[in-house]
Amino acid sequence: MKIVVINRLLKDIHKEKIRKAAEEVGGDLLFVESEDEITSDWEDCDVIYGFGMANAGKNKNLKWLSVPSAGVDYLMKPGVFANEDCLVTNSSGSYGVTIAEHIIAVSLMMMRKIDYSYRESLKGNWSSPQPQKSLKNCRILVLGTGDIGSCFARRAKAFEPLSITGVSRSGRSNDPSYDAVKKVDELDSLLPDTDLLVMSLPDTPETRDILNRERIALLPEGAYVVNVGRGSAIDEDALCESLNSGRLGGAALDVFRTEPLPSDSSIWNTKNLLITPHVAGNLTLEHTLNTNVDMFCENLVRFGKGLPLNNLIDRNKGY
Repeated sequence: MKIVVINRLLKDIHKEKIRKAAEEVGGDLLFVESEDEITSDWEDCDVIYGFGMANAGKNKNLKWLSVPSAGVDYLMKPGVFANEDCLVTNSSGSYGVTIAEHIIAVSLMMMRKIDYSYRESLKGNWSSPQPQKSLKNCRILVLGTGDIGSCFARRAKAFEPLSITGVSRSGRSNDPSYDAVKKVDELDSLLPDTDLLVMSLPDTPETRDILNRERIALLPEGAYVVNVGRGSAIDEDALCESLNSGRLGGAALDVFRTEPLPSDSSIWNTKNLLITPHVAGNLTLEHTLNTNVDMFCENLVRFGKGLPLNNLIDRNKGY
């Protein structure tokens, strides 16, 4: 079994873990920092851990692609795989901590007007105190109760919000941090009682434009929106209009319909909008990288022993 690992961030300790897992199942390893470094004698590899889309598109021998990301929408398009039977797993479960901390950070920045004070400080201005809001007694709605949403809910609980309500397809969650979990078809009735809307959804036909113009209008005046899932979930024009008018208190977007966000996009000049360049979840946090590698190693052993893989993606559903 030939295994290619594509990751420029790996340290020796990570490579050693992967070597031990590969040895356990009799696999040969090639470590590269980019897909361009895969040599001709490894182009027919059986397994790739990393972003190996170019190889996947021509390698009919590829049996398993393990991507270090949680989202896999970019792999669900026709023609991505030369071998349509290739298994795909994601790394959902490794990003909860880092993205939850990001959500807490940007929520506090907006509600305590830290972004305003910082922008003024860059101009050399000693800004005056601004009206602030708090996570305490805040009505939080979490749209997407998977690993990321639940990691956030557990941390937000410590701030003593008035309520944390989750929204999922099933209307169920095993995480006790939620005061209630509702089904998606109840969303319209929940939005008017929401002070902070947190979105951590994958890109699927069901989630696209889930926060459309009509639903943005259902949010109460002064509400905040945080999106760390996919940009396709929000009507960006409608959101920006609501921010510019002052009806919404603020929004923090880490994801956009077009990435990178074009330099001439009007989104850059939207009032009360925090923009981050899709960095809420990546492998730059040590905890995330360690967990990501551990998950791959466990799955590699399972793959070598013919056991079902964790985090296996249903290519028909897209998640």
